[in-house]
Amino acid sequence: MIPRYSRPDMVAIWSPESKFRIWFEIEAHACDALAELGVIPKEAAKTIWAKGGSATFDIERIDAIERETKHDVIAFLTHLAEIVGDDARFIHQGMTSSDVLDTCFSVQLVKATDLLLADMDALLAALKRRAMEHKDTVCIGRSHGIHAEPVTFGLKMAEAYAEFDRCRTRLVAARAEIATCAISGAVGTFANIDPAVEEHVAKAMGLQAEPVSTQVIPRDRHAMYFATLGVIASSIERVATEIRHLQRTEVLEAEEFFSKGQKGSSAMPHKRNPVLTENLTGLARLVRGFSIPAMENVALWHERDISHSSVERMIGPDATVTLDFALVRLTGVIDKLMVYPDRMTGNMDRLGGLVHSQRILLALTQAGSSREDAYRLVQRNAMKVWDSYQVAGSASVDFLSELLGDADVRNYLSEDEIRDRFDLGYHTKNVDVIFKRVFGED
Repeated sequence: MIPRYSRPDMVAIWSPESKFRIWFEIEAHACDALAELGVIPKEAAKTIWAKGGSATFDIERIDAIERETKHDVIAFLTHLAEIVGDDARFIHQGMTSSDVLDTCFSVQLVKATDLLLADMDALLAALKRRAMEHKDTVCIGRSHGIHAEPVTFGLKMAEAYAEFDRCRTRLVAARAEIATCAISGAVGTFANIDPAVEEHVAKAMGLQAEPVSTQVIPRDRHAMYFATLGVIASSIERVATEIRHLQRTEVLEAEEFFSKGQKGSSAMPHKRNPVLTENLTGLARLVRGFSIPAMENVALWHERDISHSSVERMIGPDATVTLDFALVRLTGVIDKLMVYPDRMTGNMDRLGGLVHSQRILLALTQAGSSREDAYRLVQRNAMKVWDSYQVAGSASVDFLSELLGDADVRNYLSEDEIRDRFDLGYHTKNVDVIFKRVFGED
């Protein structure tokens, strides 16, 4: 984590203070359950909550103990004993370090996911607003980067909305996947701790008991979680890349908001660069990259090893903090995105009506031409337009005029039939249908 790409609420989840507070709550809830079972005195459980619950844990003291013990959980328990006193001997009864570490990691990931879901809701709201705003703003659709047929800018936003709506559904499933608790003791057999303790702690911490945890929560859960974050990052990159292409000088159909006083280049004062979406593309690469070590963590030795530990200490905070920042940044980009409808129309018209070529092709086949002959007739006229565009940068030959003057085409189609195929509204007549599929009847 670096401050440049971090937001305070997400960073706080991964702070030492937050971690140690969660560790304490896990231990204290376990003590409550042990007290109910008669394993430890009920007064001891109350004392642990009273003294530990109001304590401010000394991070420097814990770090100093760990430098000697070389064990983070023991260092924390030693410091907690200094706070609680004699009753501290009842803390961590029958538990192992993974019970604390893994359950804490689950709590942190759940908290992080709740922030990510809120981010996603804000992004969806921005995408929906811009989609409705530009539902009928016609622009050229491109395949392979080349002009294809008309779409609307609202459809581009609706497509992104549907994509992130799917991402949100996946994230909800990922949250459920990692929201498990393990308080099962060494090698996960509950030999020294009753399963009822795990049930109690899980409920208290807002988790589900892990069905079988060996000595750790199975890492396939975490692999799926971080893979989901990677998919969300990829969707962020897709939208960012679309905006970057639309902002190119030769296109300039949409543009990141450029604020007063903003500078685009240290050398060239005229520059207005897509810096935010370029930044999002880079951040997406990082989040996506975290999914690979998460998958490699699945194959641990026997009932446990700690090869996963160093990985998760880094990817847990880094992946969630980075994705949180990226989602909020993308929301800001969408919310303030400058959209230029006139430029969209101008770009679409630069190819002299070629966007209607498929309609002429279909009309010829319906009028009796073979598809092969129809394709040949349309293409030979279209290539004249292309050739003029390549010379001048804007078509000086008009596709409609070429078709009207082609005797072979006119053998099949009248002038009115040809002109009728140049109706732009034909291409957008089902936009409302698509919007209802995406957003519902409203």
